[in-house]
Amino acid sequence: MNRAEKAALQLRAVETLRMLKQTRTYDELAAFTGLPAGDLNRYVNGHVLPGTDRARDIVADLGRDALAAELEARVEFDDGGYVDNSAAVFDQTLLDLVAPVAATTLGFERPDVVLTAATDGITLGAAMASHFDARVVYAKNSKETAVEEFIESRHRVSPGIERSYYLPARALSASDTVLVVDDLIRSGETQALLLDIARQADATVAGVFALIAVGEDGLDRVRGLTDAPVGTLSTVDPE
Repeated sequence: MNRAEKAALQLRAVETLRMLKQTRTYDELAAFTGLPAGDLNRYVNGHVLPGTDRARDIVADLGRDALAAELEARVEFDDGGYVDNSAAVFDQTLLDLVAPVAATTLGFERPDVVLTAATDGITLGAAMASHFDARVVYAKNSKETAVEEFIESRHRVSPGIERSYYLPARALSASDTVLVVDDLIRSGETQALLLDIARQADATVAGVFALIAVGEDGLDRVRGLTDAPVGTLSTVDPE
């Protein structure tokens, strides 16, 4: 790890601790992290940075647990079982913390391209792309009028009803390594369509990531479609 990478890791650890401190006293934060309250005070207030090993532990272990809890607190279900995760997907500061934690704990290969779906996946896709220094591209459910060639993926939802995604053909190539990203995995349908787009482009899939999985069925479906790692920060029960 070079000097710049070390500094970035240390700063991510401080950002994680500052997020946790918003809802905790230093004594509570010390009990939660197992770190001395005095050290935490100095980290949070920017007086000193945590050492590399401690920073890595904060980001990889404490960071994932804390972010998962934060995500679960922000997800709401209505009486019809529909998911409202807008409090998470529209908080760019939270997503910027999620990206390095997801990358560290889930072990994704560095992608050339982050592929997501419009519109809820775009903010997370942008955060993941920024972390990996990759391009972000997103598929839409309609064609852009100025684009001549598309990669198209379709799935029949029910008799007479199809769901389609379109990506400009120039957005992906066979030389690209792709990380598929979306805000939510429920049925796994969106991820299946995005994986099909990557397959049609002959791109290599580095992994599939979502902030939240609703139950295990969608995760199981996606894992059956790719040998690449499939991960989420939090799995919530729809009941």
